[in-house]
Amino acid sequence: MAVVAVAGEIDMACEQPVRAAIAAQLDRRPDGLVLDLADVDFFGSAGIQLVVDAIARAERLGVPLAVATDRRTVLRPLEITLVSEAVDVHPTLGDALTALRADVPTRRVASR
Repeated sequence: MAVVAVAGEIDMACEQPVRAAIAAQLDRRPDGLVLDLADVDFFGSAGIQLVVDAIARAERLGVPLAVATDRRTVLRPLEITLVSEAVDVHPTLGDALTALRADVPTRRVASR
């Protein structure tokens, strides 16, 4: 199981290192990958595209992917763009890891 944790902002100026970290983890073909976005306080279009690209790459490689966050700043854009329907979203890293390990369908987290 692998985790890519991000803090602060995900925008065009800083998304490339995050993209590289996700690619590096997916290239290892882990049993699952969690994008831990619990400490992200700005999530713009670059962040949405980053998650969409991660979903596509994970699917191509057969790696289960989940997002961990309970932050409205991340949840709301994922919901508005319907990306939240393409990836399992969990309120905590622990919940995401547990779900990936159990390989069970999960509930969607509603923004607050």
